[in-house]
Amino acid sequence: MPGSALRSKTAPEAVYIHIPFCTNKCFYCDFNSYVLKDQPVMDYLRALDQEMELTVRETPPGEIKTIFVGGGTPTVLKPDEMEFFLASVRRHFPKWAPEIEFSMEANPGTTDRDKLAVMKAGGVNRVSFGVQAFQNELLSGIGRIHNTDDVYRSLENARAVGLDNLSIDLMFGLPNQTVEMLDYSISKAQELELPHYSIYSLKVEENTLFHTLYHKNQLPLPEEEDELKMYLLLMERMEKAGYAQYEISNFAKPGFESRHNITYWRNEDYYGLGAGAHGYVNRYRHVNIKGVTPYNEATKQGRPILNRFEISREEAMEDFVMVGLRVLEGISDDRFRSQFGVGLDEVFGDQFNKMLNAGLLEKTAARAGYRLSQKGILFGNEVFAEFIGALAGK
Repeated sequence: MPGSALRSKTAPEAVYIHIPFCTNKCFYCDFNSYVLKDQPVMDYLRALDQEMELTVRETPPGEIKTIFVGGGTPTVLKPDEMEFFLASVRRHFPKWAPEIEFSMEANPGTTDRDKLAVMKAGGVNRVSFGVQAFQNELLSGIGRIHNTDDVYRSLENARAVGLDNLSIDLMFGLPNQTVEMLDYSISKAQELELPHYSIYSLKVEENTLFHTLYHKNQLPLPEEEDELKMYLLLMERMEKAGYAQYEISNFAKPGFESRHNITYWRNEDYYGLGAGAHGYVNRYRHVNIKGVTPYNEATKQGRPILNRFEISREEAMEDFVMVGLRVLEGISDDRFRSQFGVGLDEVFGDQFNKMLNAGLLEKTAARAGYRLSQKGILFGNEVFAEFIGALAGK
């Protein structure tokens, strides 16, 4: 393979932190999350504080540009727990960029004004609410505990404490969901006039209730044709309302794209902290121990890492292309060269030609790169699959 194996020498500028507690487990969820009742929450937050200390001692941070707190449901923390947690983040990552994006996931119904005020005081400036649908019958059918009233109340509370950079998640392809139901949810979502929306299709994952029901033929999912209609509808509706589709599942007003997620899509370094969290630093990936008590105990001995492995140069190249093509502006030859010292076409010429001929990719002249075509957006997984293991044995 031509070119030298270039490695990032800069300190990570992005932080992901996992809060694994939830009020209940949704029927489709395979994330590392645990029902809150009887969990040692403060012990976990102290362990997280210890992991942060050990991590930044080993790899000191640069100026932090994005922080993302996910879960679980981080907003199940009580105000005093939230205050402890946010103070811990600030202590270990003290140098923040002036325009830092500090996001926290939230569930409607777990965010009163007191808690949101603590979040804002602790530096959070972007909140992403897991709404999923605007029909209460669909929400109960997927195991959500909130209703549509909770959505409006939560957004009102957020705005009341000065949090305006808000996003909501919607889902399509849900059991018993019709194209008309999604159309209604999009209308209700757009009435909120938020700067950002994430809209995902349901995936039936292993180790979920939906997976069990699916294999018993008890999960009434929409037909594939209807699911495609849903995706086309949401793209059309969002574009008409002035939201740019900047990634396969994400839509934003100009300047409100999720900068933290763009870190992942550009295959850039980030810290991963908390039970089950993944991190990527200097071409090493790691995954942390998952269970709450095992994680807490492990931090007493050192960093709670379950597995850490080096990503080969070839695998890093494949990752660059696969995650980068999710972003609709596409991948740049310049950025690829700066990471790997070689051009895109020199490495993946055969794959790009095949996808261009299939009408799934198109060239971006200005950036000497590639992006998904309109057809490719609909069949992205076929494009990404082309690059999995493409360099094996080379």
